[in-house]
Amino acid sequence: MFRGLSAFPLTPITASGFDEEGFCRILERITAAEADAIGVLGSTGSYAYLTREQRKHIATLAVAQSNNLPVMVCVGAMATEQVLHLIDDAQTAGASALLLPALSYQRLREDEVFALFETVTRHTTLPVCVYDNPGTTHFTFSDTLYTRIAALSGVGSIKIPGLPEKAEEAAARVKEIRAQLPAEITLGISGDAFAGVGLNAGCEAWYSVCGGLFPRVAKEITEASARGDRQQVTQLTERLDPLWQLFRKHGGSIRVIAAAAGVLGLTRGDCLPRPLLPLDADATAEIAAVINALELE
Repeated sequence: MFRGLSAFPLTPITASGFDEEGFCRILERITAAEADAIGVLGSTGSYAYLTREQRKHIATLAVAQSNNLPVMVCVGAMATEQVLHLIDDAQTAGASALLLPALSYQRLREDEVFALFETVTRHTTLPVCVYDNPGTTHFTFSDTLYTRIAALSGVGSIKIPGLPEKAEEAAARVKEIRAQLPAEITLGISGDAFAGVGLNAGCEAWYSVCGGLFPRVAKEITEASARGDRQQVTQLTERLDPLWQLFRKHGGSIRVIAAAAGVLGLTRGDCLPRPLLPLDADATAEIAAVINALELE
């Protein structure tokens, strides 16, 4: 569940609502590439913009279309009570694991975040992945908090944000985190531009936006990592640098991935929940050119 490629698909939202057919087409690419797991309703999955009923429907559909791949469902919400309802829905849908960010309108303290995870792990028997994403939640986990949460029964992985770009520094950072965790807790790298350095530094999983739309190349990278072929991991991830540059240029991955899904004919060109707006024609043409140059179709 918490090793290899965990592919995080886009949740396409049009003016008519959830684009079920487009979502299923995206899932078909992931299952055909034999990703190790599917992570639905993450940040690229637009969980924060969807109602409880929409999220329940999407989780249920993802499990049904998963071709028996394990499905991890994000249950992030502003209030703990909402999180618990979402957990119940994910369990009913047949989820294999839960992804939990520290999401709140008011800035959270560490004891409040710990209390959230403590409540969740008491509420469910599903394994939980800690979602550390300060770029969207505006909360940064300390190593001390990692350690406290990892000691809770049911925590299986920590989805860490970016690492230092230099290989030696990244390896030292992963080693530093791992030294404070139980042996069974895996570390997964997120922030796709850090995939190569993270996997080579010892992360067991790649929680991947790229893998949600381009799963074949992402799977090739995690397979190289599993073989211990660091040179191949570096070559394959550096080749994708034009895609990472697009992510940086457009303030993150979601608008680029949404445009790319439209370019590939999987969804409509405008498939973002409002107030998010689609990229303009020039940006979309640039994305199409990168897809063609990297042979990502």
